[in-house]
Amino acid sequence: MVFQILLNLMIALLWMLLNNDWSGSRFTMGILLGIAILLVLRKFRPEPFYLKRIWAILKLLLLFMRELIVSSFAVIHHILRPKLTIRPGIFAYETALKSDWEVTILSCLICLTPGTLTLEISGEGQMLYIHAMDIQDATLLSEQIRGTFEKAIMEVTQ
Repeated sequence: MVFQILLNLMIALLWMLLNNDWSGSRFTMGILLGIAILLVLRKFRPEPFYLKRIWAILKLLLLFMRELIVSSFAVIHHILRPKLTIRPGIFAYETALKSDWEVTILSCLICLTPGTLTLEISGEGQMLYIHAMDIQDATLLSEQIRGTFEKAIMEVTQ
């Protein structure tokens, strides 16, 4: 991925040099030309195209921002209620993520989302113990984590 990004930047700079125009629009045209060249040449390289991973990273960040906003409003809703009707609890979440880096990112995303906190990760790294402020159904909450954060992390790392 890093090689492709550097190659794309070199193509853009070469494009600017050949046109003797150092403007932002010429750089943008060079980047687009580099993307087109790398798309044509991707059949000769074993790694996937770098824009696919960058798009997956952007989707993960947007997903986190959405979950952050939604859970913040849910926590504010519980705080402003006159009667406290939450059901806090701890549940075990088994993850399909393999590497320590992936599990760490998942744990951090869970901790940064208001209302949830990763308490502990098992020694093998496959089981996370999560405290949630309001648990109606632990399996539903597990499926939400699996369908959002875990799926997005897998897209980034593959």
